[in-house]
Amino acid sequence: MKYIDEFRNVNITKKIIEIINKEIKTPINIMEVCGTHTMSIYKNGIDKLLPSNINLISGPGCPVCVTDINYIDSAIKLCKNKNVIICTFGDMIRVPGSKSSLNNEKVNGANIKVVYSPLDCLDIANKNTDKEVVFLGIGFETTAPVIGLTIKYAYESNISNFSILTSIKTMPNAMKNLVLDEEVFIDGFICPGHVGSIIGINEFDKLAFKYKIPMVMSGFEHGDIACSILHLCRLIQVKDYRCENLYKRIVKKEGNKIAKNIIEEVFSIDDSYWRGLGKITDTGLKIKEKYKKFDAQIKFNLHLSKVEIDRSCICSEILKGIKNPEDCKLFKVKCTPQNPVGACMVSREGTCSNFYKYK
Repeated sequence: MKYIDEFRNVNITKKIIEIINKEIKTPINIMEVCGTHTMSIYKNGIDKLLPSNINLISGPGCPVCVTDINYIDSAIKLCKNKNVIICTFGDMIRVPGSKSSLNNEKVNGANIKVVYSPLDCLDIANKNTDKEVVFLGIGFETTAPVIGLTIKYAYESNISNFSILTSIKTMPNAMKNLVLDEEVFIDGFICPGHVGSIIGINEFDKLAFKYKIPMVMSGFEHGDIACSILHLCRLIQVKDYRCENLYKRIVKKEGNKIAKNIIEEVFSIDDSYWRGLGKITDTGLKIKEKYKKFDAQIKFNLHLSKVEIDRSCICSEILKGIKNPEDCKLFKVKCTPQNPVGACMVSREGTCSNFYKYK
């Protein structure tokens, strides 16, 4: 299959699932680490059509869900400054911090704008030269290039009233951390196609070989996912430890060289705090020395204070695939999309949000 309509053809997907039900008889745990995969799986009911021996686990693939609570608290602290305009992607505005959320602060008068691209912030900065414009730079390798490009443009245009509070995370070492976690049992990964479109397949292939865990790079249509599950199960059964690229219409082996060059120019590798998972080595990006004047943490002398998450919320176990949302006492009772307690209920890519809508 190589045309998009084939991957949306229900009859083809049904045939693939029939093959899975007929052919795969051993217990298999498969984790997807992309929020768009999570959404597609539950929205299309793929989890309900698979045999009971195939267990789909939703990992930490939603950037909103893994944004550390201390980062949210820092953003809230900034927005209380009357001279600051906070710019953010839409989902972030509802993520709960330890005591409030950006949405609550906006209701109370904070100057918070939802943008579709960090590049929009430069126009806002030029129109509000008496204010400091701070963009909340979250995401994975997918959003890193455009955030890096925004920093480059700000540098070249000598825009002085703009900065970024960064919380960009990288996926391969986070997957390694899951593999090495003794609480987590994964037989294979469905790799994030969006991330793969930027960094390519090589890093995932190395990870699969080194830790003896098969992987597939998948697209996002229901046909993509069904095909990926079948191929991954076959790799697992014959112990073929590699990452097979089933998203070749978008993902190239070497990735997007232009995007990778922008990331390399503007950012360096750093440790990162993941909500519910703690500090993970070499899973983040920080702004390099050349562009440090656009680092909001330095510019505003922010110190991230450690705040523990309410232990009645089990987002950490859900993000690791140890438990599912229905194991949480707060799910559908105190924690709903209208009143989220944990970040997994906020984003449309979050596991709890998808369980709420589609289970």
